[in-house]
Amino acid sequence: MNIEVKRINEGIKDHPSEFINTVNEDYLYRLRKIADEILAHKDEKPVILLSGPSGSGKTTTALMIEKLLDDAGSETHTLSMDNYFCPLTEEEKQLACEGKMDLESPERVDKKLLNEQIEAISRCEQIEIPKYNFKNSTREASGRPFLRRQGELVIFEGIHALNPDVITVPDSKIWKIYVSVRTRITCGDILLHPSKVRLLRRMVRDSKFRKRSLTETMNMFRSVEDGENKYIMPYKYRSDYDIDTFMSYEMSAYRDFFMKRIDEIKDIPELQDTITVLEKLEPLDSKLIPPESLICEFIGNGSFKY
Repeated sequence: MNIEVKRINEGIKDHPSEFINTVNEDYLYRLRKIADEILAHKDEKPVILLSGPSGSGKTTTALMIEKLLDDAGSETHTLSMDNYFCPLTEEEKQLACEGKMDLESPERVDKKLLNEQIEAISRCEQIEIPKYNFKNSTREASGRPFLRRQGELVIFEGIHALNPDVITVPDSKIWKIYVSVRTRITCGDILLHPSKVRLLRRMVRDSKFRKRSLTETMNMFRSVEDGENKYIMPYKYRSDYDIDTFMSYEMSAYRDFFMKRIDEIKDIPELQDTITVLEKLEPLDSKLIPPESLICEFIGNGSFKY
C-alpha cells in the first residue's frame, strides 16, 4: 500500500483529531477481527506467537490484542521471548563488546526451555517464567509462577516467534502473527521504504528513553537490519495474519523532533529521502495523540505498560 504526502497533509490540516481517531479506529478494527477468530478457536489454539522486526510496534500490538481478548471475556497474558535468551559466557560477553558476536541470532534463544514451556502452558501446567537480566547478560529465576487456566490465552512476543528452528510446537496448537510497517510514502519521485519509518520510530524512542544519539541508533540499525533480513523476514510467510502497523499521521508527529535535530542527520546518505518527506509534511502536535495509540510506544505518554 502507498500513501501520498498530499493526502496526509490534507488530513492533518483539515481535521487533525478526527484524522488521528479514524486511523486509530481502523487499526483497532483490524485487530478486533483477528481477536474474534482467535476467540472462536481458543480451546484448540491457546497460544499466540507474534513476531516483527525492530520498530514494528509488536509490543504494543501484542498488548492491544491482549486487551481486546480480555474485554471479550478471555483472560490473556503477554510474555516476552527476550526472557528466553541464553546467558552469555564471559568469552561471549567480550566478543559482544568487540562487536564480534551476532546478538540477533536465533541461536541465542534457549529453544528447549521455550518449547517445553509453550507445551506446558498449552496443557494448563504451571511453569516458572524466566527473567533475562540484560545488564549482565544472565538469566535469573524470576520466582514468578504462571498457570494458564482453561479458556485463557497467552501471547509470546519476540523477533524469532515465527522461526521454525526456534519454535517446534505444532502449528495446530498456535496462532502466528507478523507485524511490520508495510505502507510506502510517496512524495514526488520519492517512494519511502517502510524500513525508514521503523528507523525513525527507533530514533525517537532511543533518544527519548535510552539516551542514544540519532547517529548511534542509525549505526545500530544497519546491523539490526542485516539480522532482520537473515532471521525475521524469511519467515513472515508462515504467519496466519500479516498486520501493517503504519499510522498515517505518525511521520507528521515525528517531524518537529527531527527538524530541531536536522544537523545530526543531514549528512547521513540513507536519510536524504526521509528528510525530504519530513520537510514536506505538515507538523502534528503530539498532544493530540491519545495514549492508546500504537506510536506512543515510541514517543511516550502511552497507556500501555512495557
